[in-house]
Amino acid sequence: MTDFSTLATESRNASTEQIDKMSAIEIAKCINEEDKTVAFAVEKCLPEIATGIEWMAESLYAGGRVFYCGAGTSGRLGVVDASEIPPTYGLKDRVIGLMAGGYSAIITPSEDAEDDFDSIASVMRVQYGYGKNDILVAISASGSANCVKGALKAARDAGSKTICISCNKNSDLIPLSDLAIIAEVGPEVINGSTRMKAGTAQKMILNMLSTGAMVRYGRVRGNFMAYMIPSNKKLVARAIRMICQKTGCTPEIAEIALKKANIVIADAMDMVEAGKITK
Repeated sequence: MTDFSTLATESRNASTEQIDKMSAIEIAKCINEEDKTVAFAVEKCLPEIATGIEWMAESLYAGGRVFYCGAGTSGRLGVVDASEIPPTYGLKDRVIGLMAGGYSAIITPSEDAEDDFDSIASVMRVQYGYGKNDILVAISASGSANCVKGALKAARDAGSKTICISCNKNSDLIPLSDLAIIAEVGPEVINGSTRMKAGTAQKMILNMLSTGAMVRYGRVRGNFMAYMIPSNKKLVARAIRMICQKTGCTPEIAEIALKKANIVIADAMDMVEAGKITK
């Protein structure tokens, strides 16, 4: 049983003890000051984040998938990050977000679901056939979520690598993971409200992990989203603009190339640079 009294994320923040007496602008300034510390906490984790990036890319190259799992805010952040991969990088069904209580818990809180040790693990095994080439990124600010511990055990039993993201140096997830990314953000503005600094740190780390893995996996050209799916007018315009910026061609040539490349931006770039597109 986790001793919550030892967790920094559950401690009382001395700087905000009188927040209920503050004006609106004082509250905003107070939260802003606390938020400024998050990037520095994440900065201390950069070596571990870099390792995570490499491991995730290696898993993708091996034909595996990246799984995120968590409960509450942590789970929602994982689902959000995973959902951005297909439209941004054109990679479907390779980055998967799982959360306690299922997808309905994204909008309807199901706080008790995190206590079920096998809830996420069973989905990994039965629905997804989780295997040794996959990789699990387990997310829990406190490190106490039982469902996340169960998911880590299932991943280890399958022979895959495991990563945890937590915000306490004595997180229960550390001994269960091959790689621990621990962003020590300290006590929250509102005691125990880990959707705040801890959630911000987790979001920053997930951004780095997924973006870094996509870069290492070859889904970026320069700093262009070369495999973005141009599924609306704004994104088509962005795709044409990227092709022009990358190759120096005119918008007319870029539009022709994009159509001939079946709207795969990277292929359109290659066509233009190879001189294969003419009016």
